[in-house]
Amino acid sequence: IALDRLRSGALVTVFDATDRVNHMYWRYTEDGHPAAAGVDDPEYADAIEQQYIRNDGIVGRVLEKIDDDDVLFVLSDHGCTSFRRGVNLNAWLLENGYLALKDGADPSEPWLQSVDWSRTRAYAVGLVGIFLNVKGREAQGIVAAGEDAEALKAELKSKLDGLVDTEKDSVAINDAFDTDKLYRGPYKGNAPDLLIGYNHGYRISWDCASGVVAGSVFDDNTKAWSGDHIVDPRLVPGIFLANHAIDTKDPAIIDLAPTALTLFGIRPLAHMEGTPIVDQDRFRQS
Repeated sequence: IALDRLRSGALVTVFDATDRVNHMYWRYTEDGHPAAAGVDDPEYADAIEQQYIRNDGIVGRVLEKIDDDDVLFVLSDHGCTSFRRGVNLNAWLLENGYLALKDGADPSEPWLQSVDWSRTRAYAVGLVGIFLNVKGREAQGIVAAGEDAEALKAELKSKLDGLVDTEKDSVAINDAFDTDKLYRGPYKGNAPDLLIGYNHGYRISWDCASGVVAGSVFDDNTKAWSGDHIVDPRLVPGIFLANHAIDTKDPAIIDLAPTALTLFGIRPLAHMEGTPIVDQDRFRQS
């Protein structure tokens, strides 16, 4: 209906069901997923496949409505993979001497309430990664910014890269990424100091996400939320489809904004990240 109303310009539509269906029904796509224990509901066994068939149909109907002068981009910002095992980074930090507990504290309390900040150099909360307890940034920081913080990041990275889940004899973490080398701009300070690139089958545990320190470093994920993408980004690339040829073999999501401006004959602003993936003059002549 929205396309029928569009006379000229751009139309952007987001379909998030493909994301949700992967999260909730991934357990049906593989044998032995811990979240599938005791579950036998054939009605939803092919839920992911059926959702993609439905979305493919939408793409087909759009292609029938547009002509050769119209541009259609279909993209996702990420893929998905299995979430079989959780990793409690706080438990790992505690075991390895980077995080300390208050005397007599209950480590099962959420939101890091049990943490002794005067003896804690690093911690994890939320779904993102590891933060250093930096002086002047955290309320009770003890790690000096600069050389000390950089050395601590490097030390943590060296121990986390290739971290093995010995119970399963499997690599749980491929790489820990230093965000200073990934990001730039005025909001870089909001990022964790290390992003954790989990291997297939692993993700930050539910307990760690809510700031719990107690428990083992690794545990089974038994929740219906059985697929995820907050892992090593190289394992879950997004897809990109277009109805016209593009000028790169490896487009990135940040390329889409300057590409849209270019297609409308507008020069992208100098501060914008990304590169147009089509040449406006060549496209109009094709």
